[in-house]
Formats: sequence, structure tokens, C-alpha cells
Amino acid sequence: MRICIPTMGYKGIHEMVGEHFGKVPTYTIIDTETNEINVIENTSEHRGGIGLPPELIKKAGADAILVSGLGMRALEMFKKLGIKVYTGAHGTVEETLAMFRQGKLRIAGEDDICREHQHHDAHSKHHSR
Repeated sequence: MRICIPTMGYKGIHEMVGEHFGKVPTYTIIDTETNEINVIENTSEHRGGIGLPPELIKKAGADAILVSGLGMRALEMFKKLGIKVYTGAHGTVEETLAMFRQGKLRIAGEDDICREHQHHDAHSKHHSR
């Protein structure tokens, strides 16, 4: 399995997990079968590039993403792309992987949506009518 974790830099398993998955500077990708670690730059439109973070993560070959939190649109997009989303990630990549392996992270659902994203999504829907 290839797991993606939103991160704050290029330190691999020693890097801190980023709290806002779409705006982090990097994503750390871990292959749980080979223990290979790759760090990719967030080149999505949230960082001045092209495309959305879920598309970038899918292109990197991730099967799952471990996040602190995310918005409903992102959760729905990950589901459509076939990427499992787990919430509760914090600390370093190494600590987050340990929590994942111990079953301490949970599959993301509507209760896990960031409050700031709920307001933003509701606000966007209100203005799109």
C-alpha cells in the first residue's frame, strides 16, 4: 500500500504532519511493502500551481491519505478517485504511521470535516444559487 501524508518539508519520516492537507508544501509517500519513502512538492493550485491536491496525490500513486482534517469536497473527491482517507494524523510522519498501523486513525466521514471547511462549503453553496 502507498500511503500519503501531508507534510511541512523534506525530512521524510522525521517531518511534521501538516494540518491543512491542501496547503502543505510537501506530501510524503510511503510504500508499506518496500518501506520506500518519496517526498513530492505540492504543485496544486492551492500553492500557485495547477490542479487539485487529490488529483496530485492520485497521480503520485497513493492508495490512502492520513490527514489531520479536510473539507467535504476534498473527502468526496478522494472517494471518487478510490483513495481511502484516514483522520487523526498528527506529530511526525513516523508517529502517524505508527498510529495507523495500530489502528488508532479512523476512516474519514462527515463528522471529521473541518469546521472552517463546513462554513466555506455552505457559504459557497449559498452564493451559487
